[in-house]
Amino acid sequence: MDTEHSPTGNPWGLVPLLDVGELAAYLGVPVSTVYDWRTRGLGPRAYRFGKHLKFALSDVRIWIEQQRDPEPPASPERR
Repeated sequence: MDTEHSPTGNPWGLVPLLDVGELAAYLGVPVSTVYDWRTRGLGPRAYRFGKHLKFALSDVRIWIEQQRDPEPPASPERR
């Protein structure tokens, strides 16, 4: 990420925003996957500015945490 997304590069105190390409690169998925998730209501929440989608870093963090697999059940002790 560049300095625009760092706290020191944000003089207005606004939540940093990622575009679709940045989100896809961060997650290691194709841009088309991000659009597919959005169409199906599966991806992180987004803001629309005209034809541009932007994702708040805070929303992305929440969404990522929600994708975590649940803790596996404790395995029974072997006898």
